[in-house]
Amino acid sequence: MFGLRLRALRNEKKLTQDELGKLLNVSGKTIGTWERDSRQPNIEAINKLASIFDVTTDYLLGNSNEKQPQKYYDLSDKEKNDIAIQAEKLMEGIETGNNLNFYGEPATKEQKDRILIAIKTAMEMNKMEAKKKFTPKKYRN
Repeated sequence: MFGLRLRALRNEKKLTQDELGKLLNVSGKTIGTWERDSRQPNIEAINKLASIFDVTTDYLLGNSNEKQPQKYYDLSDKEKNDIAIQAEKLMEGIETGNNLNFYGEPATKEQKDRILIAIKTAMEMNKMEAKKKFTPKKYRN
């Protein structure tokens, strides 16, 4: 698993084995042995690889499929769903209240859809900001 992930990450960055080896102060042949799972790098090299490729060590080692850990302020699916419901209600209010106009013309469905997307995005950003601000430090990662 490690070797496959290392090769995929190296190819994504368009690095040769020799180029990656230089970044780690090892030979390109050593990188090849890691990619074939013939040998395993030491913990220091694993940490450097994670830093180079901007992934977690757990991802590199095959312990997780998430390249980046979820941040404490990332929104859960439930929170995103709640925001979508609130945005829909807000949009219904806009539609049933005074007509929504742009430059004197009634808003088209496309324009209303864009407004809904903008509202949901803004609400998600506000929720993340609130979570960053009000989550106790001991629960932050």
